Amino acid sequence: MPATTACAAARTVAFLSAPALWPAWPFLPVVRRAGGREDLGVVFDARAAGLTGRSATVYLTNVYDLPATWAAFLALPRETYDGADEVAAAGWAVD
Repeated sequence: MPATTACAAARTVAFLSAPALWPAWPFLPVVRRAGGREDLGVVFDARAAGLTGRSATVYLTNVYDLPATWAAFLALPRETYDGADEVAAAGWAVD
């Protein structure tokens, strides 16, 4: 893994582990760029909401296009990982 990729992954893990650093808390915008494609997503501070099993979930939406209701947000397509390291390993980076 090139140094810049390793640094981006470490930065992503650090941010995912510290919601107090999120400028748009309770959401953290993330992006995955590969093969000329850009996927947008957000991570939600699920621990603060008392939701277990979703702290490493990327909801496939743009932070500026979030649904108006909680139920609609939770129904968004998503990718769930076991932890922050796996989110970064899947190519997601803090945007």
